[in-house]
Amino acid sequence: MNSFAAELFGTALLILLGDGVVANVVLNKTKGGNSGWIVITLGWAMAVFTGVFCTAKYSGAHLSPAVTIALAATEKFAWSKVASYIIAQLLGAMLGALLVWICYKQHFDNTPEADNKLGVFCTIPAIRNPFYNLLTEIIATAVLILGVLYIVSPGVALGSLDALPVALLVLGIGLSLGGPTGYAINPARDLGPRIIHFLLPISGKRNSDWSYAWVPVIGPIIGALLAAGIYTWLQ
Repeated sequence: MNSFAAELFGTALLILLGDGVVANVVLNKTKGGNSGWIVITLGWAMAVFTGVFCTAKYSGAHLSPAVTIALAATEKFAWSKVASYIIAQLLGAMLGALLVWICYKQHFDNTPEADNKLGVFCTIPAIRNPFYNLLTEIIATAVLILGVLYIVSPGVALGSLDALPVALLVLGIGLSLGGPTGYAINPARDLGPRIIHFLLPISGKRNSDWSYAWVPVIGPIIGALLAAGIYTWLQ
């Protein structure tokens, strides 16, 4: 498997399991309905573990533009490969979101709350304030990227054995910092599924909240660069 296919496949797995657990919790008539935030954060942690473990040996399992950019900024990854990785991640996120919709199609049809349907695909802030929402995404992503950089140091990419600590890191971020914005911490994770929400013929859906969409894209990128700077300074 080449690195492009691995990033696409790994990100699709990440979103299939991550958005899948959200669908299980917030949509009507599921087996996991209303099971809460702990289930969502655990589900996302396992999604990260699965995606990283399955693809690490092929691409380093970035599965996020934030990780790719940070590794390039710290000279652990070639800038010439950044664009292809990000494209693969975005396409993978879209594919994963499409598969979630297929699996939960009947439950989308039986859920009248349009916000819940959107929330399966992308993040919605608990209190909408672009300034604080952006700061939260910057801080949460910086924590993620700093952790990843130290987990892979002195290597240049994630390995399969790093899947568990990265998953636990994401679990901790979700439990501690996920409340305000839903912890996108990954531009592809939010933008790819948001595009799929926009494109799919979901019954009773609302708009895809494009006025907020820049926050979970720009925030993680800034956070990644901030973490890369801090990491470099501390070396």
